[in-house]
Amino acid sequence: MAEKAMCMSTQIPDDEDIQRENNVRGLTMLGHFGFECLPHQLVNRAIQKGFSFNILCVGETGLGKSTLIDALFNTNLKEKKSSHFNSNVELKIRTYELQESNVQLKLTVVKTVGYGDQMNKEGSYQPIVGYLDAQFESYFQEELKIQRSFVDYHDSRVHVCLYFISPTGHSLKSLDLLTLKSIDNKVNIIPLIAKADAISKNDLQKFKYKIMSELVNNDIQIYQFPTNDESTAQMNSSMNKHLPFAVVGCIDEVKVGKRMVRGRQYPWGVLQVDNENHCDFVKLRDMLLCTNTEDLKEQTHTQHYERYRCFKLQKIGFTDVGPDNQPVSYRTSLSILKESSMRRQ
Repeated sequence: MAEKAMCMSTQIPDDEDIQRENNVRGLTMLGHFGFECLPHQLVNRAIQKGFSFNILCVGETGLGKSTLIDALFNTNLKEKKSSHFNSNVELKIRTYELQESNVQLKLTVVKTVGYGDQMNKEGSYQPIVGYLDAQFESYFQEELKIQRSFVDYHDSRVHVCLYFISPTGHSLKSLDLLTLKSIDNKVNIIPLIAKADAISKNDLQKFKYKIMSELVNNDIQIYQFPTNDESTAQMNSSMNKHLPFAVVGCIDEVKVGKRMVRGRQYPWGVLQVDNENHCDFVKLRDMLLCTNTEDLKEQTHTQHYERYRCFKLQKIGFTDVGPDNQPVSYRTSLSILKESSMRRQ
């Protein structure tokens, strides 16, 4: 008993006992401390700076490009309807400042006007290719400056192309194949079957399969949702099997039972935009805005722009290795460039 009492008498008091004896007010640690707070600093800085996202919508007039964008961002951007009588294909470019909770988004939407309306459609894809290259060139020229200002620079490179396919139920048109082949190495392409409520479910699955087969046979590369992240691998792998997404866009609300839903009222019932049993709109929205936005932006920079940058530098005359297959310095590369220029003269 004596030993036990001695042990109890030598017990070290905890911080709360000391604070009580000294009448000191204790403070509870809140939040994060140490380098574990680094991710939170990045999040806070990103929220303060805001985000940007650039979308290109390619498709024939009347396929619901504007309506789908409104539905994706749950807003009415109040776009005027395009005419079917354009002599040439044009691009309509609009930038919007959107806010959801405390997150600000600078959204740039580029839409084709008059695409597929001309009798001769051979050059219909050229304005699209020209626009994509022009945005790469603008960024490239900014990189070449001695004093760059990327903090204030508006990056207008297109992060994703939503390609609207007419719901024919048969196959892709020649214009579709020509355009897709011309831009697949310049932008991330997500194919969409527009106004999918015009096709029955059985015909829709056959149409999807035929489209994917035609893309493979024509060696057209579309964006594949990444499967290298464990947190999203299973979902993205499943979504890749649903391509092309069959979508219906609508911001109007109709009554179904006791609740209001976004959808279209037909004599046979209501097509609900946000019901995955009715269309793939929710799949598109989740993949585009909730899961893979940053990957789309990364792929734009590391793949599509990088390909353009390498081509431009090689065309100018820059090289990474010399005639002896050894790495060359910037000064050596300039000397080689000057020599080749003098020879041409």
